[in-house]
Amino acid sequence: MTRGSWHRLIAEASALLGDAGVTSPTSDARELAEFAAGVRRLPAADPTPDERAMFSRAVARRAAREPLQHITGRMYFRWLELVSRPGAFIVRPETEAVAQDAVDEARRIADRGERPRVLDLCTGSGAIALAVATEVPGSAVVGVDASAEALQVARENNAAYGGPVEFVLADALEFSGACEPDVREDPGASESGALGSGGARRKFDVVVTNPPYVPARCELSPEVLADPAAALWGGGEDGLDMPNALVKKAAGLLKPGGLLVMEHAEEQAEPLRRLALKTGFVKAETRADLAGRPRWLRARLPLDEH
Repeated sequence: MTRGSWHRLIAEASALLGDAGVTSPTSDARELAEFAAGVRRLPAADPTPDERAMFSRAVARRAAREPLQHITGRMYFRWLELVSRPGAFIVRPETEAVAQDAVDEARRIADRGERPRVLDLCTGSGAIALAVATEVPGSAVVGVDASAEALQVARENNAAYGGPVEFVLADALEFSGACEPDVREDPGASESGALGSGGARRKFDVVVTNPPYVPARCELSPEVLADPAAALWGGGEDGLDMPNALVKKAAGLLKPGGLLVMEHAEEQAEPLRRLALKTGFVKAETRADLAGRPRWLRARLPLDEH
């Protein structure tokens, strides 16, 4: 990379990244420049030799299609700045709308004077769980993941925001809910409903999840393939093995009237909506992202009739 101002270096890097197939070359080049300079806003002064060398190395890594977030070690979700590194799923902008649904439901519960209890299955970096916990303070939020590597990242992110989430290492399909102290200590819970796998049923107001759902036939970019395989592929040709299992699992973990919010692929919308209704959910509907694509399931259990 030639000598010169940050403006010139970013222009050169943007052209290089564009030629390499990076979909957002200019914004990536600018973020890499800020990373190399160690600032959020580039100074007017020209880069130092060390900054220029660091920037050149970072651009080369990005041109090789290493994820931007792995190079800078950070990613952004809603208002959160989070740690990012290999081993934990890189959260995408479209998931912010899924988190918003969970935040809105938690806020609705808090507004009526109750403590929301929210479960984030397949939590990865903890992004959704932390969004709920920080945007609706006082919520009892649990994040569950089967990957110790991902949970280490989640716990680092949690510590940066004061530790509002309880993270649990467990298979999402085997998690009983009974090991979470905030949920166990609900003063309104009966003894039979507070402990044990049977007693843990219907303990949460909200189950939210961005699970593995990618169909087997889907071709993915190098950046997406850098994510852990277990966080990507949903199982089966249609990718629905894990989402289907989680719909059924959520029905056993939610309170009566509880809400399930689940991200999915566009073509999975109708099968998941039908399954939710068959499983006992009511008002099962598909929500669209900002581009109008059907991207998540919103389904509610019926209230007790008594």
